[in-house]
Amino acid sequence: MHTLTVKALRSAAGLLLSTVMLTASLKAQVANPWQVELGAFGTGIKYDSDNAALASKFGAGGRLGLFLSRIFSLEASGDYTQTEESVSAASVNVSRLRGTLYANTRPTMLGRVYLGAGYSRLYYRGATDGEDNGMHLVLGDLLSLGGRTAFRIEGLMEFLPSSVRSLTNSTAINFGAAAGLSIFAFGGPPRDSDRDRVANKIDECPDTPYGASVDQQGCPLDGDIDGVFDGLDQCPDTPSGAFVDALGCPSDTDDDGVFDGVDVCPNTPAAAEVDPNGCPTDGDADGVFDGLDQCPNTPRGATVDTDGCPSDSDRDGVFDGIDQCPATPFGMTVDEQGCPTDADGDGVVNDLDQCPNTPPGAEVDATGCTIERDTDGDGIPDGRDRCPNTAPGQNVDAVGCPILFQISDEGVAQPLVLRGVNFETGRSALTQDSYAILNEVAASLLANADVRVEVAGHTDITGPMALNQRLSLERAQAVKAYLARQGVEPSRMVARGYGPDEPIATNATVAGRAQNRRVELKLLEEAPRQ
Repeated sequence: MHTLTVKALRSAAGLLLSTVMLTASLKAQVANPWQVELGAFGTGIKYDSDNAALASKFGAGGRLGLFLSRIFSLEASGDYTQTEESVSAASVNVSRLRGTLYANTRPTMLGRVYLGAGYSRLYYRGATDGEDNGMHLVLGDLLSLGGRTAFRIEGLMEFLPSSVRSLTNSTAINFGAAAGLSIFAFGGPPRDSDRDRVANKIDECPDTPYGASVDQQGCPLDGDIDGVFDGLDQCPDTPSGAFVDALGCPSDTDDDGVFDGVDVCPNTPAAAEVDPNGCPTDGDADGVFDGLDQCPNTPRGATVDTDGCPSDSDRDGVFDGIDQCPATPFGMTVDEQGCPTDADGDGVVNDLDQCPNTPPGAEVDATGCTIERDTDGDGIPDGRDRCPNTAPGQNVDAVGCPILFQISDEGVAQPLVLRGVNFETGRSALTQDSYAILNEVAASLLANADVRVEVAGHTDITGPMALNQRLSLERAQAVKAYLARQGVEPSRMVARGYGPDEPIATNATVAGRAQNRRVELKLLEEAPRQ
């Protein structure tokens, strides 16, 4: 390369480096969509020594460009160089027109690098007249100088197939460099009087304080709604409703961790624990706030001192205020209410009860022991008497129920006639006065679980035989069913009807027939033991 061209390139590189250092902190306001570029530049061209045979010289030119987007742009440029032929030193003037499509990279600290390709047309005048057509490649850098001005530096490689300057019409390849200034018009960042990066023409809030964050309409944002704009707010996460200072930071007068304006209880005592509303909590509801309460688990309702601790005047382990028996003698066992306990519920407290397992309902004396009473005089105390209304003189078993069967001298159990068990006339429905007698029979059977019985129904001779037979069976079944409802296992009972076949008195008289109409229990063999 010619010495002059090398020097020009070195100068351009130095200028580029200086410009980068000077403009590193400036925002590029150039090369935006639909901006027009007007520029002037100086050139240095190194012509193909074989096929152009022109001396390397400096020239000047201008350009007109249009940015289609932030990446692509179109440019028309022209330059003029006065040079001379290498052999004859005859003067030649070279005019060059170029059309170029550029692809631009994103701005960086080193500027905005671009690559272009396009068509070249060269006009030779002077010692030689002629024209060349060709293609070119451009690699350059665009450096913003602030506002709408920029510095451009680039390198050029030009391909001229069948150059008119070549004696053999061979391809000529020229190299060059250019450096210059450009001004950008239209497009780009619009005017912004409040410097909020929203153009005045669309800024709905043109007086936004400098530094405040804004929305797309240019109006300041206040994310925590405290009246201090985002960007100026030094405490941007202040809870809604809190009082703030000029910097947007909240205050907390009672130092409880809940900000003024949000604090519903702004005069909380120091050290008290508070809820999200700033009000002091009292977990055990004793009137002394958590954090100040030295006994924080006091049972609800207990009387406490200023430290939140309960008292126990009678020293029974149940706190005053909860103790329903506050004067309990010292050492006595008490329940949860502070009252002496009575485990068997006989009215005598445990510490005085000499019979602590008295059955429920039993009448006891002052020592808690059962008072033995025998209301029906059958020799069985009421506490164990399952049949407490046994008729006077009735033989009873161990639980106070009538003995159902009398054993003869021969060891045979005599049938038990259920006297007083009556039915509605001509029917098997029991009358109500029969229930008391059957209840005692049931109690006796339940007390003697091994006994099995036959429930036998009998009639007098009055009426048809078939009717009497059926009626006697139905009456026996009615008695069996009643006893079963009182708890006697049906498997322990057999119901049979004998009609008038087994009279115990004459049927010739009214009294005799009345005796013959009866239900009897007969003892069967014992049920198998479990």
